[in-house]
Amino acid sequence: MRHKYSTRGIVLGRAPFGEAHARLSIVTDDLGVVHAYAAGLRRQESKLAHALATFCESDVVLVAGAEGWRLAGAVLAENWFARLASSEARERAGRVGALLLRLSPGEHPERAAYALFARYLAALVEGDPVLAEAAELAAAEGLLAAFGVGESAAEAAEPDFSPAALARTRAERLEAIARINRGIAASGL
Repeated sequence: MRHKYSTRGIVLGRAPFGEAHARLSIVTDDLGVVHAYAAGLRRQESKLAHALATFCESDVVLVAGAEGWRLAGAVLAENWFARLASSEARERAGRVGALLLRLSPGEHPERAAYALFARYLAALVEGDPVLAEAAELAAAEGLLAAFGVGESAAEAAEPDFSPAALARTRAERLEAIARINRGIAASGL
């Protein structure tokens, strides 16, 4: 019998696999970024589809198999996609999610990545839309630091999504963009 892992995760993306199946990329609290196979997820009668849409935060049950991870269950905790009011906010979340996928070596238990992404989504939903770009910059810098890349890797402080901190980031926008670009260049991605 294979061991089941129960953890909280946010779906970063999904791709079709076969006729009715899907491959999911999920950032989890315990296992880091996991790529898991979900059988029958694309069928109309799938009971897991609502909990495994992009940017859904769910309690997932994963089974480690010979060919990788398989999704055995999911219970929706928060649908961040539905809570992101504008297409601009969804695009911002998508860019940070894509950076997270690029930076993650996969199944590297980087707890900071899950917590940071969850806090970032909450900041996009609850924060001032004027500060959304600053939140995106803070999240990108935080991810680079969490994975040990870039100028802020030595400090590795958690990004602050408070309005005052985001206003400072907004004021230093060009410097933050330059730091992020140098970090991405240093990562070799």
